[in-house]
Amino acid sequence: MIAIVDYGASNLRSVVNAFAVIGEKTFVTNDPVELANASAIVLPGVGAFGEGINALRRLGMVQAINEQVLSNKKPFLGICLGLQFLAHESTEHGTHQGFGWIHGVVRKIHPQQPGYRIPHMGWNSVHLQCPCPLFNELPDDPEFYFAHSYCLEVAQSDSAVVTSTCWHGESLTASIRKGHICAVQFHPEKSQNAGLMLLHNFTELIRFEGARDGGVPARRIAS
Repeated sequence: MIAIVDYGASNLRSVVNAFAVIGEKTFVTNDPVELANASAIVLPGVGAFGEGINALRRLGMVQAINEQVLSNKKPFLGICLGLQFLAHESTEHGTHQGFGWIHGVVRKIHPQQPGYRIPHMGWNSVHLQCPCPLFNELPDDPEFYFAHSYCLEVAQSDSAVVTSTCWHGESLTASIRKGHICAVQFHPEKSQNAGLMLLHNFTELIRFEGARDGGVPARRIAS
């Protein structure tokens, strides 16, 4: 069963409901001990980086997630703030240390063209940078729902983890994958069929032996 981490910084019901639509059982927890019982871990989130990471630390979740994902190799999906936590640090309202799984910094979006408002909110197409099983059976340049003012700028040394980008006055990281670790800046739970397909593909990745090598089969979600 998939664990959805509750640290008081996200609309968990939308995530739970989206997994239910595709027939997947989940449980919501703020108990780090319960992560040991999960087949995979989903870390959603909205709001400020500092408040979120501090809440995770108070709960003992940072250590537990590190143990389950890095040591025990459980599949992981970060959503929005859950992607940003993977960086070494964030500059949102001060400097805050992240998980450090990805070499990069979370910084404010700086559109280089006029007409792009902050926050980046609404539907936007994403552009695949490399094959990734999360996007199986999706069209080229699928559209997803975004809501964020800060973005993950991945260091050149780790640029291979970026699986898709989007354009909002500048090129932004939309998704990453590092073996069994996946994360998306957009909200699949709010992205209708495309989001449901992506979540389904994540569950297929969980089940697929040797998922880190890709090649995950997928099926379409009915309209």
